[in-house]
Amino acid sequence: MDAPPEKFAPRSEADVLDLVRRHPFAWVVSAGKAFGATPLPLRPGLDADGRLVALVGHFGRSNPQIARLRADPRALVLFMGEHGYVSPSWMADRTQAPSWNYACAAFDCQLTFTETPEETAALLTDLVGAMEAGRPRAWTVAEMGARYAGLSRGVVGFRADIRASRAVFKLGQDERDDVFADILEGLRGEGQSPLADLMARHGAGR
Repeated sequence: MDAPPEKFAPRSEADVLDLVRRHPFAWVVSAGKAFGATPLPLRPGLDADGRLVALVGHFGRSNPQIARLRADPRALVLFMGEHGYVSPSWMADRTQAPSWNYACAAFDCQLTFTETPEETAALLTDLVGAMEAGRPRAWTVAEMGARYAGLSRGVVGFRADIRASRAVFKLGQDERDDVFADILEGLRGEGQSPLADLMARHGAGR
C-alpha cells in the first residue's frame, strides 16, 4: 500500500492500534471472482511485543462471503475513526476553505478460518469481554447457559494476518495555529468533541 502524506501519518503504531480498539466495527472487503463486503466487529491480534499483526472476528455461517474467502483468502479491512466536516464559518479568517478531518486505517490481509469449537469460544469470549469492559453488571458469555452451544455453531471465526497497512490521521497538522484553534472550538460547539479531542492530542506541542 502507498504511504500516506508524511504530515498525515500516525505518530506511531500505537495510534493505529488505538484506532482499531476504539472503533472495532470495520468493513471486510473481498474481491476474487465476486465482490463481497461485510461490516463486522474485529479485535486486534498482537505479537509477543504488543504489535498489531492480525485482526480477529467472525462471520455468520450463512454469509456467502465465506465461500469467496475460502477460494481467495485475501481481503481489505477498513476502519473509520473520528471524522467530521470542517466549516469556514467557524473561522475568523473567512478565506479558509471547507475540509474534512478524519482518522482511518486500511489493512491488506490474508484470512484463515478457525473451525474448532475451542477456537470459536476463545474469539467470542474475547470480543464480548472487550465490549462489556467497564459496564455496570457486565455480561459474560457463560450467562447464556445451554443456548451458547447452538448459537455458536452459527458463526465461523477467522484470523486476518496483516500483510500491509495504510493509516491516515488528517487532523489539522497543516493548519495555522489560529485556524486550528477555531476548528477545535467549532467542532466542540457542534457536538464533535471526540474529533476535537483527537486533534488536540495529535496537535499537542504544535
